[in-house]
Amino acid sequence: MISLQRMHHIAIIASDYARSKTFYCRILGFTLIGEHYRAEQNSWKGDLELHGQYLIKLFSFPGAPARLSRPEAQGLRHLAFSVADIDQAIAGLVAAGVACEPVRVDPLTGKKFTFFTDPDQLPLELYEA
Repeated sequence: MISLQRMHHIAIIASDYARSKTFYCRILGFTLIGEHYRAEQNSWKGDLELHGQYLIKLFSFPGAPARLSRPEAQGLRHLAFSVADIDQAIAGLVAAGVACEPVRVDPLTGKKFTFFTDPDQLPLELYEA
């Protein structure tokens, strides 16, 4: 067995790099810590961190095909973010024009959670810690 240390990053390919960068940074609160244009691929790559932890590589690849997300497709289901106050977080998303599903309660933990999507309909979850 290998010895993993931690998750290094999540890679997201955006249909509109600028729109997704705005969503992840201005609405969700990530910080852009590096950005590179790769001329040979006509592609942008942005490195995003949250509270000092590098988490997301945001890419643009012209002509990338859309990925199925609903109905539930095989593969990565969603990305989940922990929040201290889910009602406050939802209010912030709604104020920014982001629709959220009704809040549910995890039957195993009793914690509240909800789902929303990024600009490319990537399913995202807020989970109250």
